[in-house]
Amino acid sequence: MSASDDIDDSAAPLIEHLAELRTRLIHSVIAFIIGMVISFTVWNPIFNFLTSPLCTAMAERGQNDCGLILIKLQEGFFVAISISLLGGLILGFPYISYQLWRFVAPGLYKNEKGAFLPFLISSPIMFFLGAAFAFYVVTPLAFDFFLGFQQAGTLVNHEGADGISKGGIAAIAFQGSAQEYLNLTIKFIVAFGLCFQLPVLLTLMGKAGLVSSEGLGNVRKYAVVGILILAALVTPPDVVTQIILFVVVYGLYEISIFLVRRVERQRDEKLRAEGYFDDEEEDPLLAEFDDEDKSK
Repeated sequence: MSASDDIDDSAAPLIEHLAELRTRLIHSVIAFIIGMVISFTVWNPIFNFLTSPLCTAMAERGQNDCGLILIKLQEGFFVAISISLLGGLILGFPYISYQLWRFVAPGLYKNEKGAFLPFLISSPIMFFLGAAFAFYVVTPLAFDFFLGFQQAGTLVNHEGADGISKGGIAAIAFQGSAQEYLNLTIKFIVAFGLCFQLPVLLTLMGKAGLVSSEGLGNVRKYAVVGILILAALVTPPDVVTQIILFVVVYGLYEISIFLVRRVERQRDEKLRAEGYFDDEEEDPLLAEFDDEDKSK
């Protein structure tokens, strides 16, 4: 067989993989577009749902008008597009995950499939948990904090030597942009959804042997600094929200250490059952006495 035949034989599987990847990507894009179209047709109810934390916070302050304004002429259209993009991603994510599994699964052994599939299933679940936590817990607290900087205006008549003059205090009332509010809400949802992926990611890396529980524990102080920086970047300048995000992500980091330690324990038990190493470890003191006896 010539060298050119070897090159052709090695190139054929690569071409097949690329063709398979293209097919999976096309299916994923089609699912995303279908989800976008469906979300675009019902973007008004979705927008009403996303604005419910703001309306609730304003109602608790006695403000019954929960209207948002359009600063630019095209802003309403871009609000609908933003909602459609988010809805397309959410609706299409299960099918996109299935396409990812169909592409990866043929190259995995049976035990690798059993290890990878739970993480593929738990990833969207953790994302939705993070998104729900952001929407139902974090955003009401953040919006209540921001609305606390409003003030009521007053008009007072002052009687002076030159007659009656009018003065008072200027009102500070919230008249939010629909696009800005939507961007802030989506930022909260996506940020917490991604942060809730931390246990899934670190546990998968621990199962692959890329990280260890001891290593994660040793870099805990650096992780704290990184989480603080992350909380400052992905949340508005709101101390309460930043503290909540820090506490949640740090708790997830500690949970990740526990999960990685559990994976290591299961791996050690499997290796021990297969006879790769003994259950009994040699006592250092006995080893020292043995060395002295051998030296004598």
